[in-house]
Amino acid sequence: MPYTNEEGGLLNNFAREPKIYQAEPPTQGQKRTYILLTIAATALVGGLVSVAFFVSQSS
Repeated sequence: MPYTNEEGGLLNNFAREPKIYQAEPPTQGQKRTYILLTIAATALVGGLVSVAFFVSQSS
C-alpha cells in the first residue's frame, strides 16, 4: 500500500489506481451478436406486452 507521511507524522493511505487502457471498437462478430441480442430482446418484450394485452382483454 502506498503511504505518505504528512507534516505532524500523519499517514495517508491512497488507493491503487486501476490500469488504464484504450477501448477498442467492436469487431464484426461482436456487432452481429449485439444485433441478434437486440432483436431477441425486442421480440421478448413485444411478446410479453402482447400477452399482457390479450389477458387483460379477455377478463
